[in-house]
Amino acid sequence: MLEWFSRLADFLIVEQLGLSRDDRLGGALHFFVEDTSKIFVLLVVMIYLIALARASLRVERVRDYLAGRNRYLGYGLGSAFGAITPFCSCSSIPLFLGFTSAGIPIGITMSFLLTSPLINEVAIVLLAGLLGWKFTLVYVVVGMSVGMLGGLFLDSIRAERLLQAFARKAFDNASAPAAVDNIIENSGQNDSLTLSARHRFAMDELTDILSRVWKWVFIGVGVGAALHGFVPEGWIEQHLGDGQWWSVPAAVALGIPLYANATGVIPVMESLITQGLPVGTTLAFCMSTVAASFPEFILLKQVMQWRLLAILFVLLLVSFTLVGWLFNGLSGLGFL
Repeated sequence: MLEWFSRLADFLIVEQLGLSRDDRLGGALHFFVEDTSKIFVLLVVMIYLIALARASLRVERVRDYLAGRNRYLGYGLGSAFGAITPFCSCSSIPLFLGFTSAGIPIGITMSFLLTSPLINEVAIVLLAGLLGWKFTLVYVVVGMSVGMLGGLFLDSIRAERLLQAFARKAFDNASAPAAVDNIIENSGQNDSLTLSARHRFAMDELTDILSRVWKWVFIGVGVGAALHGFVPEGWIEQHLGDGQWWSVPAAVALGIPLYANATGVIPVMESLITQGLPVGTTLAFCMSTVAASFPEFILLKQVMQWRLLAILFVLLLVSFTLVGWLFNGLSGLGFL
């Protein structure tokens, strides 16, 4: 099936425009058409199917469920919920406030907040289609591990003390035993949805997600196409490091001023790997761009004090650097 997208690009770029795939412009445009068409087909089909399965899931119900769970189990549940919700880092923040107001421990909430922008069903589908299931599995395990370990660390330092006053007050009020018992007592089962209602939900979900990510698809594929067509083969590997220790923290630092969601950054990831950038360095750069960008931290300042923001920022940078070093090492040993 994937050959259809290559044939479509051949028809439009080679046959209709008369360009060669070996030329810089032709190669870039061919990459853009092939990957854009592939990504949008994957998005439409998979978002709709996954939304059908998620039709009965309600954020409030998950929040209420987490409020009464064991904290250590909660890290995994919070991270897993983050992985199946299609939110970017900025749109996850209202849910962060909802979780905090429910009295859920800050570490569980942060497990969700850290994992949500890194992993979602869209990212998984695109990674599997572009880079294969082996790389996709690695990415998912790493993203969830960062979320869970980050949540554990933030709970250990009692990070709720460093929330803004209104958020801390909401957390303290909801954390009282009576409040938590009331949440659990009132978390009833949702009525089963009819097939027609599930279809409407799936279509709404599809429309909503596409309206938010389509521009990132074009931007991400456009950047990837430029790298693919106009950057000479081996140039990135030669200038950005062939696995040297400094290349990973440099890539993490380079991603901080940028902002993209997981959908837009994956085509860039594909191009960087194709151009010869080590897989760990690529992973560190893309995770930094998605989860440690300035726009996200500007929004988080509304609910966190500067000290907590600084702790979270350093935690992410260290985590992504360690991840990059680890996977460069695994790649060098032939495990990836």
